[in-house]
Amino acid sequence: MTETISFPLQHIFNVTDLKPEGVDVTVETTAEERAALAKFLDLPAIHHLEGTFHLTGNARRVTVRGEVRAAIVQTCTVSLDPFDTSIHEDVEVVFEEPAVDALDANAKAALARGALDKPIDLKDLETELDAPDDLIDGKIDLGSLTAEFLALGLDPYPRKPGVEFSFDDGSAERESPFAALSGLKGSAPGGAN
Repeated sequence: MTETISFPLQHIFNVTDLKPEGVDVTVETTAEERAALAKFLDLPAIHHLEGTFHLTGNARRVTVRGEVRAAIVQTCTVSLDPFDTSIHEDVEVVFEEPAVDALDANAKAALARGALDKPIDLKDLETELDAPDDLIDGKIDLGSLTAEFLALGLDPYPRKPGVEFSFDDGSAERESPFAALSGLKGSAPGGAN
């Protein structure tokens, strides 16, 4: 069963509000939402987070284009010092109503629970990776989309500007254990060399 990630940021858009020319939507976050999301993403802080989107399409298929911008604090993986950085992610996602009309009631219930197992056809894998996201009950959570693209934009190994990783195992300064023996070679009793 697939687990769904629930981000602590919601901004629900109902596709019935979609106009023929499209709709511009901005997701602006509050200090409380940013603090909850920072905790969720294990970040020291999120100072600013905003998603700006243009939605086009109809009630069955919606294309969301836009960008997510953030000013955040990450922890340097080398020095463990916190540092400020910015995120800018372009967004282009298609949402579509899932095609469940052909399924019987039991299969629909299993699909709703996420328990519908189907074998993966490797030929269709590339197509499935690019498949539209599901449009559920005519709603799109642009808050979760904003949080998702922020998470995708995070550097998994953040490094504070100017910090270099250096590793010194001490082997360059350490003398070989045989160096002391070679010094004894000439001073052996009896004058042996």
